[in-house]
Amino acid sequence: MRKQALITGATSGIGRATALRLAGLGYDITATGRRAERLAELKAGIEGSGGRCTTLLFDVRSEAECRRHLGPLERVDLLVNNAGLAAGLEHIDCGDTADWDAMIDTNVKGLLYVTRIVSEKMVAAGAGHIVNIGSIAGTEPYENGAVYCASKHAVHAISQAMRADLLASGIKVSEIRPGMVETEFSLVRFHGDSARADKTYDGVTPLTGADVAEAIAWIVQLPAHMNVNDIVLMPAQQAGAYYTHRKK
Repeated sequence: MRKQALITGATSGIGRATALRLAGLGYDITATGRRAERLAELKAGIEGSGGRCTTLLFDVRSEAECRRHLGPLERVDLLVNNAGLAAGLEHIDCGDTADWDAMIDTNVKGLLYVTRIVSEKMVAAGAGHIVNIGSIAGTEPYENGAVYCASKHAVHAISQAMRADLLASGIKVSEIRPGMVETEFSLVRFHGDSARADKTYDGVTPLTGADVAEAIAWIVQLPAHMNVNDIVLMPAQQAGAYYTHRKK
């Protein structure tokens, strides 16, 4: 029987790369996102390579939409909670509360809504694996990132507690906390300002979505008795949130 993988935020970056990588491992993919054209492109790419892909167009920030789209799923062997974003980069006294709501509603509440529905199915089945995409910001808060860092602190804590909650049910829980990854992350953070977004990676060879997908592929292929609780994945030029060597 082919394994079923559900990946949120699969229209770009880490989510898209993960869907492609897992399809290559033989998983049937259920990909969620908010951009219909991107989901259609992903589906065509996977099926063109002989894989199977179902797409679900909805916003994880809505509990009702999560229940409507995910409730009918018969089985989920692997959940990759990838949907998330950073919005804005200002001191706390200058932050846009709409940006704050978007980050908290997606990074924290969206992850919780999806996990609530899917974990119940896994508990009933007595097996499953949940991989949460966190960030080094989850343990290393930085200037101008208070709310984003707080949201990823929450993902880190939720992942640790989730591991304990689901331990007796035979469900694995892993968190990946990447450093600098060049996706649409900075473009979204800076509200479409590509020049500002590009400066984030000046002098650095960052990780790619495919790099993170490769880490996920490694984790999910480990023997049944092994679990990766937490992995920090960094570019070679970045030692942490505060230490980046930029080549001139």
